Amino acid sequence: MNAAHIGELLAVLGAGTAAGAVNAVVGSGTLITFPVLLATGLPPVTATVSNALGLIPGSISGAIGYRRELRGQRRRILKWGAGAGLGGLTGATLLLALPASAFERIVPVLVGLALVLVVLQPLISRRLRDRRAREGSSTRPDGGLPLLAGLTLASVYGGYFSAAQGIIYVALMGMLLDDGLQRLTAVKNVLVAVVNSVAALFFLVVAEFDWTAVLLLATGSAAGGHLGATLGRRLPPAVLRAFIVVVGTMAIVQLVLR
Repeated sequence: MNAAHIGELLAVLGAGTAAGAVNAVVGSGTLITFPVLLATGLPPVTATVSNALGLIPGSISGAIGYRRELRGQRRRILKWGAGAGLGGLTGATLLLALPASAFERIVPVLVGLALVLVVLQPLISRRLRDRRAREGSSTRPDGGLPLLAGLTLASVYGGYFSAAQGIIYVALMGMLLDDGLQRLTAVKNVLVAVVNSVAALFFLVVAEFDWTAVLLLATGSAAGGHLGATLGRRLPPAVLRAFIVVVGTMAIVQLVLR
């Protein structure tokens, strides 16, 4: 990135701030930053790596902003975090090993399915509760092996590209857990931070990145993550769900047209 182009620097900083805020509430911030990085002239893989590094502070500040909702979830976070770390490392490895277009067709499908699950989550949860009541069974507080496997696979995708990764997390947890949407959003932020951090450490050793882009994104995303968490925690579940659907739909459109 040419440091002489002040407009490009401001655009990357602004994109990082917006992405940090959106990621804290929903996810999909990469769909804001990635096109901006490409517009500055960075190659796709370099842009992806720089993006992963730069959005780490935003993920962390978003998780800190939701710390109240994280209370009582330590055990499940440790379990899912281990899977997220493994998945993130696998995805980062695939990014450097596979063609850049490898996930282009499957990503919109994944995001679309996740949106459907987010919309239907109240109905699915209610029916599951009714079924458990009839059968006298109860849900596991950590979702069991199916949720662990699903979150780990979603983390593979997150380490590879990360666009709408948070939406997939929320959809999986919402379907398999009997818990509030804000608490699930808080956990989502932690898992995203784990995936981004693991992928970034891997990229620092083996991949090329642009330090200017990383620093600008890091500065912007840290501020945006705090802002997003502050606003997102005040949203009623129905409004938060609607916001997830709107952002996810925009993500699908951009992914299909890209």
